[in-house]
Amino acid sequence: MPYTLFLPVNYQLTRLLAIAAQPSRRIIGLMSGTSLDGLDVALCRCTGHGAALQVALEQFVTIPYEADFQQRLRALSQPTIQLEDLVVLNAELARYHAQLVLKCLAEWQVSVNEVDILASHGQTIWHAPRHQHGRADFPHHATLQIGDGDHLARLTGLVTLSDFRQKHVAAGYEGAPLAPFADELLFRKPGVNRLLLNLGGIANFTLLPADGGPAQATDTGPANTLFDAVVRQHDPSRAYDAGGLLAAQGQPHAGLLAALRSHDFFAAPFPKTTGPELFSPAYLAENQRLTATESLPVPDVLATLIELTAGAVAQAARHYLGPEPRAEILVSGGGAHNATLLAALARHLPAAHLGSTAAAGVPPDAKEAVLFAVLANEALAGHPALSLGKISLPG
Repeated sequence: MPYTLFLPVNYQLTRLLAIAAQPSRRIIGLMSGTSLDGLDVALCRCTGHGAALQVALEQFVTIPYEADFQQRLRALSQPTIQLEDLVVLNAELARYHAQLVLKCLAEWQVSVNEVDILASHGQTIWHAPRHQHGRADFPHHATLQIGDGDHLARLTGLVTLSDFRQKHVAAGYEGAPLAPFADELLFRKPGVNRLLLNLGGIANFTLLPADGGPAQATDTGPANTLFDAVVRQHDPSRAYDAGGLLAAQGQPHAGLLAALRSHDFFAAPFPKTTGPELFSPAYLAENQRLTATESLPVPDVLATLIELTAGAVAQAARHYLGPEPRAEILVSGGGAHNATLLAALARHLPAAHLGSTAAAGVPPDAKEAVLFAVLANEALAGHPALSLGKISLPG
């Protein structure tokens, strides 16, 4: 490719510095979570940075993935992965996301030139914190997200930040959760314990203590990744249990629940991280085999998993807040629409007030995409400690 197609590096750096110096930045945040249901696209106006940050969500949409594309992504999280499939999908996913971004901008009647930054989480393929991979010869954390930022930058013409989790891991941390960095800026409420609970494929939360102490964050265990897998296995035409209606028809199975809870993850100290590679359909199938519950009706399996998720969230909340956690719990993610799961959480945490992030001005479906817009804003204009992500220039 002729070099004349690329803009000079000094021009690109000047552009980057100019964006960082602006009083506000228009940023698109992209999130594709472990539930693999689609791409969240949030167009945000970020004014200022740090404690003075103000975020306005201008546009938001979730674009569902086709079933065959979901399956191809899901296959990458299996131990039998083909290396060529991984390499190809790393570029293919980025190019697909670039097309979706340009399509959104066209529908929103927003020019590319009116956007400053694209912030992309990518798609997590495998998350391997040290306690999970257990390799004595490599006592460090590791994680992998695909959807290369250079493809995104080149195809959209936007300065792109990506690989946020890689930078976190390189600094010695686990790469997750990243939410506390943005939760601190967006949701801190003096005098109130606020627990920002994300119910995505994996459940995790950020605790913002009432006394102004530092944010605490942890994964708590599986959520939608197992619910959705059970529903798909039962009825391939359905992607998830809408509203938790199937689970509401079932009863938890005590023996299966006890077996699921016996996993070492639940006894591990907080904070901790995990992913669908650990809490996979194989994990559920093995525990059903051990408890002779392979023929358990689907509603009962789902009701058992609801109890597993809600109980694990409550266990973590009690660890940080004591035996009767009193907090304002703001829920986001797909689980925010699962009434059966929310009812179980209310039962396990009776002293807490359960609501959604919408009460704080951020729609629950948009929160994760907004998070990465905020992280990109802070990386460019904020405190060096929040400088996460790889910068890809479009030229």
